[in-house]
Amino acid sequence: MGHTYAGVLGLIAFITIIAEGIADRAAVEGTILAAMLAMFAAAVVGAAIGQLAGWIVDESVRARLAAEMAAMTKAEAATAIANKKT
Repeated sequence: MGHTYAGVLGLIAFITIIAEGIADRAAVEGTILAAMLAMFAAAVVGAAIGQLAGWIVDESVRARLAAEMAAMTKAEAATAIANKKT
């Protein structure tokens, strides 16, 4: 997930700086350098955000699965007890 966020945010930053440079009629070399620096910085931030988001999703799924397994275990135990009584 981190790679995806890094790519998307990096591309958005790059395009934004290029568009700004075109709108301001700035020098090409300076605009491309600024766009590349912004792209790399945004990619680093995006990768960190993506890793954090992936970790949060993984932990959420793990917790839900553990809760469902615990509920199933309790239901199976209750069924086994009910079957022993009859």
